[in-house]
Amino acid sequence: MSFKNISIIGLGLIGGSIAKAFKQNQADLFISAFDNKDILAKAFSEKVIDNKLNSIDDALKSEIIFLCLPTGNTVEIFENLSDKISQNQILTDVCSIKFKLQEIWDNKIRNGIYIGGHPMTGKEKGGYENSDATLFENCVYILNESAKEIESLNRFTNLIKSIGAKITFLNPKVHDIIVASVSHLPQLVAVSLINSAGLKDSELNFFDFAAGGFRDMTRIGASDFQMWESIIQFNNSNIVQAIDNFINDLEETKKNISNGKISTLADRFESARIKRDEIPKSTKGFINSLFDLFIYVKDEPGVLAKLTTVLYKNNINIKDLELLKVREGTGGTFRISFNNQSDAYRAKKLIEQLGFSVKG
Repeated sequence: MSFKNISIIGLGLIGGSIAKAFKQNQADLFISAFDNKDILAKAFSEKVIDNKLNSIDDALKSEIIFLCLPTGNTVEIFENLSDKISQNQILTDVCSIKFKLQEIWDNKIRNGIYIGGHPMTGKEKGGYENSDATLFENCVYILNESAKEIESLNRFTNLIKSIGAKITFLNPKVHDIIVASVSHLPQLVAVSLINSAGLKDSELNFFDFAAGGFRDMTRIGASDFQMWESIIQFNNSNIVQAIDNFINDLEETKKNISNGKISTLADRFESARIKRDEIPKSTKGFINSLFDLFIYVKDEPGVLAKLTTVLYKNNINIKDLELLKVREGTGGTFRISFNNQSDAYRAKKLIEQLGFSVKG
């Protein structure tokens, strides 16, 4: 038997995407939500939610409560709600830290059910305005290992699978160690990479010479610190260990370069190549893959309008657009990025029909 109603606390990127995904894939599911009035009004007008909650406690009328707030807020509200949920009612979250919440739950006298969750997906920009019904397709959705003992687990996992996610189970402590290295560390490295490379020598701006590789590696550097502050706070020891491991590896590389042992880096490059190929290509992560086209254009009025108009008329969504280089009176190159290979292929054909030279 499927669930009939859920509540979502927080309609940001993840909460909003959950609502949109369920509404698209579980049409009979009644969705209530709590957030600020403007966001609730927008989600309600778009028929993403069916009911606007006046308070967080109003969510206690639902079979499942999804906590989709920043980590610090989730921990605070979890402390309160976990005392109030009734028997067979499910409380779940989407935080990227799991041990803290499981620890709180294990130390309580409780009636309901807690299923710790963490969908390994996202975007560099948050908020309801960036939420997307397809965000969970092929993403790994981690659940706390203790959930295996819950009788109603299959009903819950079927609900999560309905939005395209792939479920795996982890011990909360192990989860926090893993995400410190594969999620939290990359965020901090992206921030450091931007800040260390953002130098200026007289009138030269280093970023003027940054190519696509730098842009792709640092995309998550645009993330909001408010989202990351409590994550770093609650997973600090694991993050520090991940940073130490990273520093040790960089120091080894630095030593080999300083001593002129450049050839010794070959093994490190090969090891990285092999390990990189082991990353599943069928799953999504924080940085969603984009498919790029490079279009050479003449320096004349209306060029960009021609490109964007033909894509708009054919319902092809542009995810990113950048003028890479231009020479006055001659021309330049636009990089246009798309969500999937199919859109990129269709766009290439349409733009070529306009007479432009396209690569990608």
